[in-house]
Amino acid sequence: MNNYQLVIQYDGGRYKGWQRLGNTENTIQGKIENVLSQLVGREIEIIGSSRTDAGVHAFSQIANFKVKEKFSETEIKSYLNKYLPQDISITKVISVHDRFHARYNAKDKTYLYKIWNEEHTNPFMRKYSMHVEEKLDIEKMKRAAQHFIGEHDFTAFSNAKSKKKSMVRKIFEIEIEADDGFVQIRVRGNGFLYNMVRKMVGTLIEVGLGEIEADAIPTILDRKERIQTGRMATAEGLYLERIDF
Repeated sequence: MNNYQLVIQYDGGRYKGWQRLGNTENTIQGKIENVLSQLVGREIEIIGSSRTDAGVHAFSQIANFKVKEKFSETEIKSYLNKYLPQDISITKVISVHDRFHARYNAKDKTYLYKIWNEEHTNPFMRKYSMHVEEKLDIEKMKRAAQHFIGEHDFTAFSNAKSKKKSMVRKIFEIEIEADDGFVQIRVRGNGFLYNMVRKMVGTLIEVGLGEIEADAIPTILDRKERIQTGRMATAEGLYLERIDF
C-alpha cells in the first residue's frame, strides 16, 4: 500500500468542523475525501491528526490516506488544489512509511488563539479573532496560565459531548503575547478534549478582566465541574498551528 501525508490549511468559517458527519457534506474531511475519491476512482478515507471544531481554522493540519495505486506527490497536490474550494489548500504532499498514522503518531499539538483587544472593532479580522473590548491584564493571565502546565484532569474544561475514556491531558507550555492590538495565546500539549482550548482561553479572558482570580485555576481543575470555568471563547479566533511527530 502507498501511504501519503497531506499538509492542509483551511479557513474553517463556513464548515461544520474537520470530521466527516453523516448529516452534512460540509466538513473539511468530507470535502477532501470527495476530491480524492474522484482522483482514485473509489471512496477514499483520510485520517486527520486533530478534529477541529466547527468554525476553527488551521495553519497546518496533517492527514494521511492509503491507496494501492501509485501517484506522484505533485499529481495529488495539483489535483486536490484544482478541485477543492479556495478556503481549503493542500500545501504539501509527502509519500510516507506504510506505518505512518496522522493521529496515533502525533506527539504534540499547538493551537493559537487570537483576541482583538481594542474598544473598536477590526473589520479585517472579525472572522479570524475574538473581539474583547475591555483591556485585558496580561500579567494576571500569564500567572493563571502557569497553573495549566503539566498533567491534569481537564474535565472542567471539556464539553459534555466529550466521550474520551480519560480526561487527563498534559500541557507543555502556554505563551501569551500582546502586540499591536492583539493578544495571542499559544497552547502546546499532547492532546486536547472537545472544546478544551476554547474553554481554557475563555477562562483566561475572565482572569484578564478580573472576573476570576488567577490562582483559582487549581481549584477549578480539582473540582472537575464545568460550571466553574469561564465563558467559552468563540471558534473564529482558534487556529490549529502545528503538529509534531
